[in-house]
Amino acid sequence: MNITPVPSSSHEEIYCVEDTATGLHGYIAVHSTLMGPAAGGLRMRPYANAEDALTDVKRLSEGMTYKNAAAGLPLGGGKAVIIGDPSHDKTPELLQAFGEGINSLKGRYYTAEDMGMSPTDMAQLAKVTPCVAGLPTGDYASGDPSPITARGIFNAIRTTQKHHCGSAELEGITVAVQGLGNVGWHLCDLLNMAGASLIITDTDAKRVAKAVTVFGAQAVEPDQIYTVEADIFAPCAIGGILNATTIPLLKVAIVAGGANNQLATPQDATALHDRGILYAPDFVANGGGIINVATEILEISDRTAFVDEKLAALDLTLQAILRQAKAENTSPDAVAIATVQAKMARPAA
Repeated sequence: MNITPVPSSSHEEIYCVEDTATGLHGYIAVHSTLMGPAAGGLRMRPYANAEDALTDVKRLSEGMTYKNAAAGLPLGGGKAVIIGDPSHDKTPELLQAFGEGINSLKGRYYTAEDMGMSPTDMAQLAKVTPCVAGLPTGDYASGDPSPITARGIFNAIRTTQKHHCGSAELEGITVAVQGLGNVGWHLCDLLNMAGASLIITDTDAKRVAKAVTVFGAQAVEPDQIYTVEADIFAPCAIGGILNATTIPLLKVAIVAGGANNQLATPQDATALHDRGILYAPDFVANGGGIINVATEILEISDRTAFVDEKLAALDLTLQAILRQAKAENTSPDAVAIATVQAKMARPAA
């Protein structure tokens, strides 16, 4: 395993991690350790090239800095990515080689599962490094964070809906969900139980067919999800999907979902606001997963109480952001960024 520093003016540390024997090629990005050791998940995707992977890990790690601060966690922001198809490129040897790369940072970065990863995969990393969470077993094991992530997004949807129309009730509301991975699926379950009607899409046809059966959802092709008529759009797949091409197509009043880095550019937040679409900033709405993971990193014995407390506080933060944005007639994203930057300017002693 070879780990090579990547020069950066925007991050504290970035490393390229490679291993010839296993075919490993990935990156670890530490954006900030101002609030504590960097924490953020490990993602495996068949990126088109190394440049795309590096761009993604930089954006994702910066997003984790804001997410952790918004959730009031004593953690900084970091992220890791592996280039490859998790369905056939992922092996125990490859994961352990990447774990050695994480271990070389000596506690400055803690990882957990993200897209293309599972608690079982985290157990492979844990064989070579203690700097891993989201484990299936252990004294403080937090397991799969996706149910808690979905719970936080569900809270954000209800809060944003109440801010928009005065009621948090979702009975009869139509929600368009993009992405039926672990988080998207758990979110659909919560929305369905709350009485919402679902329009869904995913690149996995079997997953889509199952959602139609289980949730009574209406399925559309991936490129049609931006044009459906719905009350709420919940992006739960990849980032950058709110952009100059898609925003003019939206026929919704609210965007609130679980995907990281939903905005392609900061200007896209303004574009949503100008269209009268209320946006729940993603790094606030999707903070449930890292709250769950933090119980393991911080060795919190009463995980349930900690998660409940932090989720409630995060919801209050979102409420305050939405109120301020309305009062100032500006994008909630701009207010959310300013709120988090203020928190980071006065880190806990």
